[in-house]
Amino acid sequence: MSEKELNAYRLTSMEEPSDEMLAVIMKEAAAEAAAATKKALADYFAEISAMMQRKIAVLM
Repeated sequence: MSEKELNAYRLTSMEEPSDEMLAVIMKEAAAEAAAATKKALADYFAEISAMMQRKIAVLM
């Protein structure tokens, strides 16, 4: 399946996606979700680390 065909399909379309098309759509969605989760976790732990450093600085 070409990228042009995939990009032309919209989930609001009246026709059902093929199994191949659906697999590609789901794979892309999963990759985006994994990347967003990885970024959110990195931001979360960076903030916790910064909070700990500020707390240590206040205690010293």
